[in-house]
Amino acid sequence: MADGDGLGEAATAAASSPAPAPGLSPPLGWRERLRAGLAGTGASLWFVAGLGLLYALRVPLRLCENLAAVTVFLNSLTPKFYVALTGTSSLISGLIFIFEWWYFHKHGTSFIEQVSVSHLRPLMGGTEGSISEPGSPSSSRESETGRQNLSECKVWRNPLNLFRGAEYRRYTWVTGKEPLTYYDMNLSAQDHQTFFTCDTDFLRPSDTVMQKAWRERNPPARIKAAYQALELNNDCATAYVLLAEEEATTIVDAERLFKQALKAGETIYRRSQQCQHQSPQHEAQLRRDTNVLVYIKRRLAMCARKLGRIREAVKIMRDLMKEFPPLTMLNIHENLLESLLELQAYADVQAVLAKYDDISLPKSAAICYTAALLKTRTVSDKFSPETASRRGLSTAEINAVEAIHRAVEFNPHVPKYLLEMKSLILPPEHILKRGDSEAIAYAFFHLQHWKRIEGALNLLQCTWEGTFHHVSVYPKKELPFFIHFTAGLCSSTAMIALLTHQFPEIMGVFAKANTMEKVGWESRAGSTIHGLDDAKKLSLSERARFIGKRALHVTNI
Repeated sequence: MADGDGLGEAATAAASSPAPAPGLSPPLGWRERLRAGLAGTGASLWFVAGLGLLYALRVPLRLCENLAAVTVFLNSLTPKFYVALTGTSSLISGLIFIFEWWYFHKHGTSFIEQVSVSHLRPLMGGTEGSISEPGSPSSSRESETGRQNLSECKVWRNPLNLFRGAEYRRYTWVTGKEPLTYYDMNLSAQDHQTFFTCDTDFLRPSDTVMQKAWRERNPPARIKAAYQALELNNDCATAYVLLAEEEATTIVDAERLFKQALKAGETIYRRSQQCQHQSPQHEAQLRRDTNVLVYIKRRLAMCARKLGRIREAVKIMRDLMKEFPPLTMLNIHENLLESLLELQAYADVQAVLAKYDDISLPKSAAICYTAALLKTRTVSDKFSPETASRRGLSTAEINAVEAIHRAVEFNPHVPKYLLEMKSLILPPEHILKRGDSEAIAYAFFHLQHWKRIEGALNLLQCTWEGTFHHVSVYPKKELPFFIHFTAGLCSSTAMIALLTHQFPEIMGVFAKANTMEKVGWESRAGSTIHGLDDAKKLSLSERARFIGKRALHVTNI
């Protein structure tokens, strides 16, 4: 698989790079030590400084007069003002909530959270504290967690992806809609650059042209570049591959171009084998030529499968798996399983499953549901829910039900497509394991195999409906905090606006009462401070008597 290969090389490079020893960090300078010392007390110092500045400027700023003016202003407000205020705030918070919800569904993150992390957090000094040392235990735990999440939520290339020119473009001609998303096509472009290019492309002019062609976003520009590469070198295998994938309008034309690519690819591959041990560059070139040859043979097998020559396709796939056993990550066995099911060679299907349905290998919907189909096949023609509830399940039926349970637990989205409860669409070029995209890709090719076996879909439906409930989408997206915050803000302001509209007098009195209580406490605190200033002019005994009376007065209040 293209993306798997690229990520594997990146992981190997990261693992081979020397990591700094934990505890051997470079000594900090006096500026760093001063910044670190002030980081913990910065907030409290700012708070104390603000209070001191406010107290020092209480007379120039005329705080008492301003508080009195605010009190007069609030007393002059009518209930209509509070109705307008709460209605406006409810409208604004509702608009914020709608925007946050739309942004989250489109980009998968909260806009407010993204802005706060990107722009506000560095200003508040959160960047330094959040960055851990490369050799620290926290960073190692984070990297380990990242690798686990990567293996569970990785995007894989669809082993049964269609041909762009001969199949996806036909859908565009009929409906006028694009069957592939921009994200899907961008992933394919990255796969092509990983699979079909290397560092030695500058040695061959045709490969240099093709390296630019794989980066082109416009299909006509890619096709034009492929013809330019063929003008420079008539044996440029990758140019034939691009034309077969994107320019050929039928499977027959695609197969013809792939056969030309195979002839050129085998010649280049044999030439690279002779020079593979001369330098690391030659080894990289051999790895690229191997990828090209495997890709061509695989697509030729898929062309034979689509044209009805299924046994020829099975032979090509078996030879390919024997010749290049390390490339099991390409999931060629999934193509082989689908072709064997079309031939109804169930014993051969079981042999393939016995080899690849292993705990050490990554699972897929094709493996899990094919294993369930084989066990269902032995009992589905005689299975009846009424009979099973009356006499119980036999051993073979229990095995079939357990296989279906295992498959549904791996990908719970598949049954709805196999039972045609959800409409099928063209499968994408990339899938997410255990996700809806993998369910579409599996059901698109394997629904006919389930229909061919009598009673298989009936047993699947009975097992699925009787055992499983509505499941969440995998992987589950948790709503960010600001989505909940804006939802609560919108709901509370809407409730306040409704109450203010229904009972304006009561809400107005309630708002004025809270404001007057706040102003009263501030004025009492101010009078206490002024009284203490006057007490400084008295003698020691008179000062103690004055403070005692002031404390008794405040307590009585």
